[in-house]
Amino acid sequence: MIEEIIKEKTSADHLLYVSLKYTKTCDVILNLLARWKSLIEISFDAILEKKVEDGKLPMMPTNPKQRIEFIKKCFSRNPVVQDVVVLYVFFKRVPDLDKTRSGEFRKNVNLRVIEPKRTTEVNMEKLGEYYEIVEKFISEVKKILEN
Repeated sequence: MIEEIIKEKTSADHLLYVSLKYTKTCDVILNLLARWKSLIEISFDAILEKKVEDGKLPMMPTNPKQRIEFIKKCFSRNPVVQDVVVLYVFFKRVPDLDKTRSGEFRKNVNLRVIEPKRTTEVNMEKLGEYYEIVEKFISEVKKILEN
């Protein structure tokens, strides 16, 4: 399972550091957010499987909402996991939300994601913040899976 996580992370890193650097389009940003969402899902599944193997969870939750709720409850004292759950929910909603693009093919490429109650500007700076959160989470997942 850890190999899949590392493979997804490598693909996401390539999108962030190579593809986005040279193309600077919102499509690359959307692909990167989708890749991070996939990475987080695989990590959640690995954590839940570990909990089932250890006997701390009777069975694997079947639907995504149950998985998120269990992760929130089980790791309520772990701020790294809590931060990534919020980020994951946002990533999951992005494809269905309205989006506007600006500054494509330029240094200040920006994807504006319009939610019902707020608007999120996804630019290079914001992607850096997301990257830090995901990176800390992957480190935490490795620790959890090694124990």
